[in-house]
Amino acid sequence: MDYLPIFADIRNKPVLVVGGGDVAARKIVLLRRAGARVLIAALALCEELAQLANSGDVEWLAGTYHSTQLDGVFLVIAATDDARLNAQVFEDASARHLLANVVDDQPKCSFIFPSIVDRSPLVVAISSSGTAPVLARLLREKLEALLPANLGQMAEIAGQWRDKVKQRFTKMSERRRYWETAFNGLFASQVASGNVEGARETLDQQLAHPEANQGEIILVGAGPGDPGLLTLRGLQVMQQADVVLYDHLVSDEILDLVRRDADRICVGKRASAHSVPQEETNRLLVELARKGRRVVRLKGGDPFIFGRGGEELQAAVEAGIPFQVVPGVTAAAGATAYAGIPLTHRDHAQSVLFITGHCRADGEGMDWPSLARARQTLAIYMGTVKAAEIAAQLIAHGRDAATPVAVIGRGTRQDQQVLTGTLAQLEELAQRAPTPALLVIGEVVNLHQQLAWFQHSAQQAGRESAVVNLA
Repeated sequence: MDYLPIFADIRNKPVLVVGGGDVAARKIVLLRRAGARVLIAALALCEELAQLANSGDVEWLAGTYHSTQLDGVFLVIAATDDARLNAQVFEDASARHLLANVVDDQPKCSFIFPSIVDRSPLVVAISSSGTAPVLARLLREKLEALLPANLGQMAEIAGQWRDKVKQRFTKMSERRRYWETAFNGLFASQVASGNVEGARETLDQQLAHPEANQGEIILVGAGPGDPGLLTLRGLQVMQQADVVLYDHLVSDEILDLVRRDADRICVGKRASAHSVPQEETNRLLVELARKGRRVVRLKGGDPFIFGRGGEELQAAVEAGIPFQVVPGVTAAAGATAYAGIPLTHRDHAQSVLFITGHCRADGEGMDWPSLARARQTLAIYMGTVKAAEIAAQLIAHGRDAATPVAVIGRGTRQDQQVLTGTLAQLEELAQRAPTPALLVIGEVVNLHQQLAWFQHSAQQAGRESAVVNLA
């Protein structure tokens, strides 16, 4: 270990910065965030530092550096473009046993600035000991994406409960179990969803009844297939799940991102195939949550767009189970974007309708006159089986049989296929498309040939991707 990683309290302590340019300004931003009293020695100040000096937020000591300026300071940073001056600052600081940092000159650093993930009061620092700062920065970017923004608030609340927990549990092992339950359970989820008062109540309940571990249900939209379209929040929740109930529409690549030791239960529904009844899925969700488990309900696309997510959460409400929702990219948005078909366009469509081709038998029928209007885009989910009826009804109610259509099979995935033609050919296209498939009807389909970026990229990379045009 080349450097000892420590966190220094520099609140209200004097720190000398030699240099007044942009590099010095970047360091001063960090120093001020940590509460330091910043002193500057520089011939001139950049605009940002000049404003801070004028407002009294930093102190401009002098135009030139002198070793006596080191008297009484806590740290010193040299950030000038004069190598000899930087070296002199380092030597003077070392003679006084002061920690010094010469920016971008690792041999002349008795301390270094790490890459920082700031979730104050929780702070993560990453360092390569000055050998590969870009690598450290790339790692920080990955951690920024993985660590929830609410970790700081969680840590702050936990700090307020430390004395209570110590009084309640005398053994270190008991306190550790308490906090492990809190940080991996309902308390963490409530903080993430902004329910701070509920989170505080949960900590108190766990203090009073540590044996009771209340579960929860988290509804997560997995997107249309490409794992790159999964939200960061969705990934974080999947990594914390005890059990995952998933649909057939969730791709294998996304399932691979689920926590390795989480139980997985398929509750998917497919036409003309074995399906798990919705009532059974609702029962499973409630039963597993009542056992104190964090249950992730993973659904393709967005759970609130033709995903029965509302029905499943109604079951949670009736059972008194806490829940939250993580939205996802719905198929109409994802698949059409990857096919290069904008859902709206000033020249072609001023509105878009999301509809399902699979309605309840006892429900109301389609409003075909409204759906057949021109200059609008229809994005039809689960419509391949009834493609012939959809085309016939639209034509019968006034939509031109030559209206452009597309059937996007397995949208956003590596084997995506886009079949285009006219409304009169919709049935044939639907029969040829792989599932799951989305039907798109409207003049915007004509832009596919011009904007189909994903198909072109896939072909260049040697991956399977097909474009079929029957027009």
